[in-house]
Amino acid sequence: MSKKRKTPEELRSHRWYGVNDLRSFGHRSHTAQMGYDREEYAGKPVIAILNTWSEINPCHTHFKERVEEVKRGIWGGECFGMRGREDRGGEL
Repeated sequence: MSKKRKTPEELRSHRWYGVNDLRSFGHRSHTAQMGYDREEYAGKPVIAILNTWSEINPCHTHFKERVEEVKRGIWGGECFGMRGREDRGGEL
């Protein structure tokens, strides 16, 4: 039994990008400043990829490469993936 696919208006990311208000304008502007076109994210689920990669922690050196692989998989699934940094104060 498969679930019905959500319409773009039902996606949580629609509240970030799809509505016509100042907050959404800010999200669209920041995404454009990062070099993304509207066609790359409009009507698609937005998936954040959080990662603990840093040069300080040698155990996590492979995370940078893994995140790029995950991002390619997300984009291949017709979603919009963005990297984010999970701050870990204990590494300093």
